[in-house]
Amino acid sequence: MSVRTRGLEVGMNDVAENVTDIAISRRQLAIALGLFCATFVATTFVAADRTTGNPLVTGIWLSGFSYSVPLMAILLAHELGHFIAARLHRVPASPPFFVPMPVQPLGTMGAVILMRERIARRDALLDIGAAGPLAGMVIALPVLIYGMAHSPVEPLPASADSWIEGRSLLYLGLLYALKGPIPAGQDIMLTPTAFAGWAGLLVTMINLIPAAQLDGGHVAYALFGPRQERYSRAVRQLLLPLAIGVALAYGLPALFAGARGDALWTSFAPGAQWLTWWFVLRIMSRRGRPEHPPTDDDTLSPVRRTVAIGTLLLFVLLFMPAWLRVVPAGM
Repeated sequence: MSVRTRGLEVGMNDVAENVTDIAISRRQLAIALGLFCATFVATTFVAADRTTGNPLVTGIWLSGFSYSVPLMAILLAHELGHFIAARLHRVPASPPFFVPMPVQPLGTMGAVILMRERIARRDALLDIGAAGPLAGMVIALPVLIYGMAHSPVEPLPASADSWIEGRSLLYLGLLYALKGPIPAGQDIMLTPTAFAGWAGLLVTMINLIPAAQLDGGHVAYALFGPRQERYSRAVRQLLLPLAIGVALAYGLPALFAGARGDALWTSFAPGAQWLTWWFVLRIMSRRGRPEHPPTDDDTLSPVRRTVAIGTLLLFVLLFMPAWLRVVPAGM
């Protein structure tokens, strides 16, 4: 999901003098492979459970592959983008460690690559930070387009809760291009493959939040330098009112429509998604320490400057006010 660096006092010479640190231990590889397999099982399980409600039957469990295979391909491309860019710049980096979470809706919390030192050059920082999201999008977009093309548009169920996926500008544009105007009372019913493509957009959006040491924070620091310290704090602080605003935007109409109990709580729940990340980034950015480790230079090549701007604009195109919400039956 993201690249985390440690050690603010390490300089460029330390990286150059410790090229042997680039080697990956067998223990790291074993842990990375084990977590990858566990995450593959977890994503397959939740997809089969979501589709059939009985994922423990072997034939039905295998139906989850149409979700887990494309999703793992997207996540792996994302992490390999970071890893390969780090290797090209001779920056010591761990293999990607995936995080299984065998519960709905995704089955995973993504993955993380750890770096023992900070990234000293802005060009390298940009390459490593942007390579992951851009590589992931190369896989996510065709997966989403293929999946949406094979997803039917049907009436919303009147007697059951409906899951509504977040709608970014990019997603809405693809939806209109592939399905045209959708009549009132109907919606696209995403196939497991389409849902995997959508999940790829969600993971990329989260990583591109321009704050702290998320991918978006790396890209923004490469572009803005020390000014990003101020911008990062502002972005983090905005997440709390955003969470409140999203909760009220969906919860108040449900309240006025007569929803009570679980149905009302479910309507307010989308705000908790941004609230969680406000809390996570607050922990990542401990008081009294820089939002992002500094670099040793202040130059970014013109081509990389263009890539940085485009990558931050991608966050705007992928931004989803509510990531995934449940519409109670009859609402």
